[in-house]
Amino acid sequence: MGADQSTVRAVITQFLARAEKSHDELTDETPLFGDGLGLDSLEAAELSAMLEDEFGSDPFSAGGEMPDTVGDIQAFYEAASTA
Repeated sequence: MGADQSTVRAVITQFLARAEKSHDELTDETPLFGDGLGLDSLEAAELSAMLEDEFGSDPFSAGGEMPDTVGDIQAFYEAASTA
């Protein structure tokens, strides 16, 4: 399955539902931690696993900078698709 913007956001939304976290609207600027989605380290690991299962790789374990926002996750997959 391709990692286009809507698919990436769908996986994040699925994760939020499973983690019983709610967020009105995901934007590129939505922070993953703190006042944004409020993920803790275990939840970030769970999201990482879901992204890996769906797309074969994930930005959390790729060795680069850790993603801080929804947009960072999307940018990771956009860069991977053009590489």
